[in-house]
Amino acid sequence: MGSANHATFTVERVAFGRNARTTDPAARREFTESIVPLFGPAYENETRGWWIDSHDLLKASREAEADGLEILGSVHMHPDWHRIGPPEERKLILSERPTPMDQHVFGNTGWPVNLICYLERRGDVMYHALAAWAPPSPENPHQPCAELPLRIRTNAVVAV
Repeated sequence: MGSANHATFTVERVAFGRNARTTDPAARREFTESIVPLFGPAYENETRGWWIDSHDLLKASREAEADGLEILGSVHMHPDWHRIGPPEERKLILSERPTPMDQHVFGNTGWPVNLICYLERRGDVMYHALAAWAPPSPENPHQPCAELPLRIRTNAVVAV
């Protein structure tokens, strides 16, 4: 949640939501009828492909509105699934870049900012990469998502 000022989006707060894939018949139907045929059998796995619970989204939207903010987009993670997942799901190399499924979701929500955090284990160390993406334009939904410049500001005071 945050605000938009010209080409700058300022995220003020993050809201979390449950995965409706395991509880909502409409979400299950969407995956069975649309997502799996479009993006493959890896999405039959209910723990892959998050679908935010509509009640949680409505709650976040109302909280944002009450505070003079708006929902700007989404945040989700990509693990190094191509290394740790089942062998049949290792074809698609994940990173902080949008997958075809991400592009589909970003285009359908129309939210202006979508963050992807890629997590990768190398030996005993975890690494992460973070990137921000704009959805494809409605006129060209098959064009790639545009990468957005990302700056992270903290509230820490820095002495000069």
